Amino acid sequence: MKKSKTSKAWMKEHVNDFFVKQAQKDGYRSRAAYKLLEICERDHLIKPGMIVVDLGAAPGSWSQVAMQKIGPKGKIVALDILEMTPLNGVTFICDDFREERATHELRKHLNGNPADLVISDMSPNISGIAVSDQAKSMYLSELALEFAMEQLNYGGNFLVKVFQGRDFDQFLSNMRKNFDKVMIRKPKASRDRSKEMYLLGCGKKQQSQEK
Repeated sequence: MKKSKTSKAWMKEHVNDFFVKQAQKDGYRSRAAYKLLEICERDHLIKPGMIVVDLGAAPGSWSQVAMQKIGPKGKIVALDILEMTPLNGVTFICDDFREERATHELRKHLNGNPADLVISDMSPNISGIAVSDQAKSMYLSELALEFAMEQLNYGGNFLVKVFQGRDFDQFLSNMRKNFDKVMIRKPKASRDRSKEMYLLGCGKKQQSQEK
C-alpha cells in the first residue's frame, strides 16, 4: 500500500524532529520524555523515594524519567493497553485502564500504600473525527482523575494530558475543586499544531465527609 502524502510528511517531520534525535542520543524510548523532564524541572514534580503511578506508559519514556528521579527507594507502577519492554525497577501491567480489573491490579501492586504522584499521558486511538476523539480523550482524563483522587496521598500531585476542546473547561473546574493549585503546562516538546496540553494538580485536597 502506498503511503499517503500526510503520512510521508509526518515521517519526514518525525525523522528530522529535534526531540526524536535527542531521545535517541540520551537513550529515552520516545520524545515524550522531554515533556515530563521540562515539567519536572519547572515544578519539582518528582523526588527521591516517591511512589509513582504512570498511566498510558508505553513505550516507557515517562517511567524512565521517573525512575531516574525517584532512586532505589522509590516505586513505579505503570500501565498501558500496549505491551512495554520491561524497565528495571518498574512494575508494568498490560491492561485497558477503562476496565475495573486494571484499576484492581494497580491497587494490588500499590499494596495499600497511597501514591505520591499519578502521571497520565494516555490518548485514545485517534479516528480523525474530532468530536469523537475529544470525547474519548476526556473520558480517559476523567478516569485518571477519579483514580488519582482514590489513590493519592493527601497533598499528592496529579499530571494529566488533555486536549483543548469540548468539556475542557468543566474538567479544569473539577481539577480545581480537588487540588490546592492547578497549572496549565505546554512543554516545548509538544508540537505547536497539537491541541494537547498538561494539567498539573498540586496538593490533593482533604475530601469532606459530609453528605
